[in-house]
Amino acid sequence: MITVSNVSLQFADRKLFEEVNIQFNPGHCYGLIGANGAGKSTFLKVLSGEIEPQTGNVSMNKDERMAVLKQNHFEYEEHEVLETVIMGHERLFNVMNEKNAIYMKEDFSDEDGMRAAELEGEFADLNGWEAESDAAILLQGLGIPESMHHMKMAELKGADKVKVLLAQALFGKPDVLLLDEPTNHLDLQAIRWLEEFLINFENTVIVVSHDRHFLNNVCTQIADLDFGKIQIYPGNYDFWYESSQLALKMAQDQNKKKEDKIKELEAFIARFSANASKSKQATSRKKTLDKIQLDDIKPSSRRYPYVNFQIGREIGNDVVMAKDISKTVDGVKLLDNISFTMNREDKIILLGNPLAKSALLDVLAETTEPDEGSIKWGVTTTRAYFPIDNGEFFQGNENSLVEWLRQYSPDDETETFLRGFLGRMLFSGEEVNKKPSVLSGGEKVRCMLSKMMLTNANVLLLDEPTNHLDLESIQALNNGLIAYKGAMIFTSHDHQFIQTIANRIIEIREDGTIFDKQMTYDEYLELKQK
Repeated sequence: MITVSNVSLQFADRKLFEEVNIQFNPGHCYGLIGANGAGKSTFLKVLSGEIEPQTGNVSMNKDERMAVLKQNHFEYEEHEVLETVIMGHERLFNVMNEKNAIYMKEDFSDEDGMRAAELEGEFADLNGWEAESDAAILLQGLGIPESMHHMKMAELKGADKVKVLLAQALFGKPDVLLLDEPTNHLDLQAIRWLEEFLINFENTVIVVSHDRHFLNNVCTQIADLDFGKIQIYPGNYDFWYESSQLALKMAQDQNKKKEDKIKELEAFIARFSANASKSKQATSRKKTLDKIQLDDIKPSSRRYPYVNFQIGREIGNDVVMAKDISKTVDGVKLLDNISFTMNREDKIILLGNPLAKSALLDVLAETTEPDEGSIKWGVTTTRAYFPIDNGEFFQGNENSLVEWLRQYSPDDETETFLRGFLGRMLFSGEEVNKKPSVLSGGEKVRCMLSKMMLTNANVLLLDEPTNHLDLESIQALNNGLIAYKGAMIFTSHDHQFIQTIANRIIEIREDGTIFDKQMTYDEYLELKQK
C-alpha cells in the first residue's frame, strides 16, 4: 500500500498537482491516465521519491519494498543480464555480494563466520536460494532465452534491454510496482505474458500506458489525473472513457430528470460488469461498479480532436491490384513476388517486418517504384497517404499552420475555414500561427491527419498513425476510422485500434511472401497460437 497525503507540485507558474490525497491498495492495478503534459510520469517520480513535492508526503509501510521500471536503458551495460534482474531487489543483491565477499577471504575470522551466518539467515528469508531461477523464469517469459542470461547488457539490442529492465522491476514480488510505458518496444508475446503476470500479481501496481488494450486487460482501477487532482474510478480504461462521456452528456442535458439519468447509469454499469474479460478483474470491478452513484461520475477536462474522414466520391469495385511486387532495400529483399487485390470494403492491417510494411505502403502510394511487378489503381480511387516519417513535410517551413494547411487544400479555402479546421484538431487561438518546423511529434501527426481529411480521399494509406499521439487523440482517430466509408490499408501496434478497424489481415513474412485472409485481428492471433 502507498499513501499520498496533501501532495502539491508546481513547475514555474504551472501547478501540476494540488493537495493530492489518495491511497493505492494491494490487489489492484491502477492505470494512471491524463492528458499529455498533465504530469503522469512526474507523479510516478514523486511516488518513487525521485522528485520531492513542494508540500505533503508519500508513505509506505515500514517493511514494504517499491520497484520502478528504469528508463535509462544503458545504466547496467557492464553487468550480466541475470545479475541486472536480481539487482532489482537491492537488499537481496547487497546481501549476496557481502556474503560472497566474506567467503572469498583468505583470512576468514570468527567475526566473518558470525557475519556470514547472519547474512545466510537473511538471504534465506529473502528467498535468495531461488533468486537466479526466479530471475530466469521472468526473462524467459519476456522472451530472453537462457543463452543470453550471462551476456553483458552492452551486448543486447535495445528491445531486449527493455525486457531485462522490466524483469528487474518485476523481480522479487515488490509490494508496490511503478511501471511507466512498460509495453513500449515489447513484442506481442511479451505483452501477453506481462498482462498475465499483472493480472495474477497480488500487490499494488500503478501503470502509465498509451496502450488501451493493455489498460483494459490489466487495470482494476483508473487513476485520472485531471484539474491537478487524481480521481479513482473502478474498472478499466474503457469504463473510464465511456463514463466520462456519459457524464459530459448528462451535464449538457440539465433538463433531464435525475431518475432517467440513474437508469442510464445503471444500464451502463450493467453492460460493463457483464463484459469484463478476465475473471479476477471481473470480480473486482463488479464489487466496485455496484457502489457507483450518479455523483461519482464526473466530466473530464480532456479535449478530443475531431477526426472525420469524408469521401468525395463513391469508390468502385476495382480499388487496387498489386501484381508480382518485389522490393529490395539496402541489399535485403523485403517483398518477394507479392500479389493481391483490394476490395471497396477492405480495411487491411499490414503485419510483419516493419521495413517491409513501410516499403509496401511506399509502393502503393507511388512514392517509390517496385523492383519488379506493377500497381494498378482503380479509376474511381483517390488516395491519401500518411508515411511513418513525416518530417519532410515540416522541415524548413516558416509559414503559419494556416498557410501550411492551405497548400494542401484542393479548393481555395478561406482563412476562417482553415482556422476552424485546425481548431477541431486542437490548434486554437494563436496556435494556428505556429511555425510548422517547431511542432511536437503529436502536433505534426494531427497536422498530417488534417491534410489528409481535406482531400476527401476514398482510400487511406496509413503507416503507424498512432505514433506520438496521446490517448485522447488515439481514441478520436480510432473512432474516426471506424466511421470511415472508404477503403484502407494501415499499420499499427495498437491492439484495440487494429481489432476495431481491420477486417482483413495481410502479414508480410520474413521471406517477403504474404499471408492474406479476411478475418479480425483477434481471430488471427488465435490462429497463430494453434
